[in-house]
Amino acid sequence: MIADLHIETKLRDGCTHLKKVYATPPFKIADVREDKRDKTLQLMMMSSSPGILDGDEYRIKIDLEEGCALDLQTQSYQRIFNMQGCALQQVEVHTSKGVSFQYLPHPSAPHEKSDFTAKNKIYLANNCRLIWGEVLTCGRKLNGEVFLFTKYHNLTEIFLNGKLIIKENLLMQPKQIDVSSIGQLEGYTHQASLIYLDEKAGNRQLKENINSFLADQTNIQYGFTEAPKNGIIIRILGQKGEQLHSCLKAIAGLINTKNMAYA
Repeated sequence: MIADLHIETKLRDGCTHLKKVYATPPFKIADVREDKRDKTLQLMMMSSSPGILDGDEYRIKIDLEEGCALDLQTQSYQRIFNMQGCALQQVEVHTSKGVSFQYLPHPSAPHEKSDFTAKNKIYLANNCRLIWGEVLTCGRKLNGEVFLFTKYHNLTEIFLNGKLIIKENLLMQPKQIDVSSIGQLEGYTHQASLIYLDEKAGNRQLKENINSFLADQTNIQYGFTEAPKNGIIIRILGQKGEQLHSCLKAIAGLINTKNMAYA
């Protein structure tokens, strides 16, 4: 099934509003912003499908006008079912100047014999802030499905004024590479990453705050990488998808609190 979702936002009286949305089944969009005075628009991306099925192709496009702030959320885990063929998801984000965009979807759970590719392209203009995260599980761990999927490929490319500045390429093929070996996950079953970019914000104190928070968490390993532009990339290994997703949301909270100090 081919499914399309196109979201456009606009700025009115200092607050971000939904300008236009086009969605074909199984996509649905809901405005979940509780305080209508909040400058950030909070949208939840929902689906009437139980998950990503064999042959699915999802095409998602997001256009953000100058000065807009969008927090795009998901409803639940992204289940990727077993397949004879494969499935594809493409996400494209276009921003104008001064945009803030946050996307921390629920963990992906690839089932046995699933083959999934995600391609993400994010085009940033000047003075934009991006928080982009991902959590990948080993599969249905409680059902004994640990790395039984065929392939999971997630390619994320981030451009600033048309120039490629970050390229994240996660490819897992458990039958070809032992994911528990040295240099791979080394016994961990779940992984998360978060990309934070902001030309205006300083990162030294923020990095210390995030490091302090993660150091207090149990059964995880983590590391930082300086982004080529002002920002950081965080990677976390763990054993539970919900824990890693909660960590990403908590880190986003620290980032947003830090940015309020700069406002």
